[in-house]
Amino acid sequence: MYGQTNCWIHPSINYIAHEAINGEIFITTRRAALNMAYQGLTQNQNEVTIVAEISGQELIGIGMESPLTSYQVLYALPMLTIKEDKGTGIVTSVPSDSPDDFVALRDLKTKQPFRQKFGVKDEMVLPFEAIPIVEVPGLGNLSAPTICEKYKIQSQNDADKLKEAKDIVYNKGFYDGVMLVGPHKGKKISDIKKLVQKELTDVNQACIYMEPEKQVISRSGDECVVALCDQWYLKYGESDWKAVTKQALDRVDTFHEEVKKNFLSTMDWLREHACSRTYGLGSKLPWDEQWLIESLSDSTIYMAYYTIAHLIQGNSFDGRSPNALDIRPEEMTPEVWDYIFFKEAALPKDTRISIENLNKLRREFQHWYPVDLRVSGKDLVPNHLTYYLYIHTAIWPKEPEKWPKAIRANGHLLLNSEKMSKSTGNFMTLSEAVTKYSADGMRYALADAGDSIEDANFVEKTADSGVLRLFTLIEWTKEIIEKLKSNSYRIGEYNFNDLIFENSMNEKINESSANFDRLLFKEALKTCFFEYQEIRDKYREQTMEDMHRDLILKFIETQALILSPICPHVAEHIWTEVLKKGR
Repeated sequence: MYGQTNCWIHPSINYIAHEAINGEIFITTRRAALNMAYQGLTQNQNEVTIVAEISGQELIGIGMESPLTSYQVLYALPMLTIKEDKGTGIVTSVPSDSPDDFVALRDLKTKQPFRQKFGVKDEMVLPFEAIPIVEVPGLGNLSAPTICEKYKIQSQNDADKLKEAKDIVYNKGFYDGVMLVGPHKGKKISDIKKLVQKELTDVNQACIYMEPEKQVISRSGDECVVALCDQWYLKYGESDWKAVTKQALDRVDTFHEEVKKNFLSTMDWLREHACSRTYGLGSKLPWDEQWLIESLSDSTIYMAYYTIAHLIQGNSFDGRSPNALDIRPEEMTPEVWDYIFFKEAALPKDTRISIENLNKLRREFQHWYPVDLRVSGKDLVPNHLTYYLYIHTAIWPKEPEKWPKAIRANGHLLLNSEKMSKSTGNFMTLSEAVTKYSADGMRYALADAGDSIEDANFVEKTADSGVLRLFTLIEWTKEIIEKLKSNSYRIGEYNFNDLIFENSMNEKINESSANFDRLLFKEALKTCFFEYQEIRDKYREQTMEDMHRDLILKFIETQALILSPICPHVAEHIWTEVLKKGR
């Protein structure tokens, strides 16, 4: 604001003048006016009262005043890159610290035909120079002119260079820039931005305006606006709460460093979140029961209920069927829940639930909590999963042992390297996959689909191949067991090849166990099946089929065991039907 030299108008956009609060008249695009109407900025709530319709060309050349700048009069000048669907359609110009503004103003100064085309007089442009207002390390006190010269930006047509220059100037200016003028002289921009905003709004020289980050279309086909509603918020930006939640994140195993970085990034920008709504399913806000807790905030510690659900749910949806402890839903008061969840909570006084049953519920919760592993989609990291951590630290601030231990975020699932879509026919349900490839064939292909937060890829050829490989394994084990009955294999001391084979099996068993522990199923399939089969084949070749009886039996047994997490039905069949071992 301190460095304004003019404001920008798009000559081809149609603007409107409409009634604003306090008897003022605002000039904006229709889209911006509609957003303002739902944010308490118009004369009548949820309505736009249009005073006049004005083309951008009609506004060009108008003189105006602006707070904080050293120029007494500024002029509206043409800029052809303004977008009608972003902001108000009217843009302040600070050529000292905005490469776009500097280049646009320079073009107007140096191109007289351009000024003439839009009716811009010389006195509206030529006397205005960039005002030094911010000192930026490495860029000086006129960062925009400096970087435009460095990047040899000639005009507004150098879009790529301008974007790069803008990113550098805005980033360095915000984090490293120091004010040179005004009451905040000597302070960093990052420290005073909100202060200056508040100072302007307090004296009615500015107002807070909000709009969707990008176009949002409702199911009815209407464009959505940002509405300022009566609402309850959770203040996730509160410094102490954020600090303890970051401590909780440090204790969480996220399996991939990128996931942890996404959590930290979310915590850095997250401030307030609207946590209530007036319709739909959900729990009522205890202190204001006209509101329901919205779903992303409501479903954050429901897993605590799982620890005692088997005792009080009664195998019914609404919990009203008889249960193991003969407890009715209305008897689960806040005092009862406090006693179950908090070690220091006092025994409830006014309850018919026996002390024995209360202690049983408490023991169940204390035994099973915290959550060892939460598995969810990567798209929930910036919202629901972050709230999940925050709420746990709020409920159990002094009991870090109750905080989640691990969160595994996964990507979406592709089918044959393409996004699943019913409209294109590239779609398959779980039941269809089981019918087509068997449960284990499907699980085999899912394990092979991928492990990271990148989208996994279910390939039908892999499922086909898996069914064949699993069938071959079963038939081979049957053949070996028959040969073992006729003493067809060597016994006695192990030779050199036997020792190598045994060591290789132990190595792959350990590698597979580590992969399963890290939920790396693609790697686990590789070590527990593909590579495990390879060491068997290599052993068979090296011994020229003269394999040791004990080792080949150990191979079959361990193959069934380490393959069981991925292909449990095949593993169980080999264990019980082929090896004839107990279930």
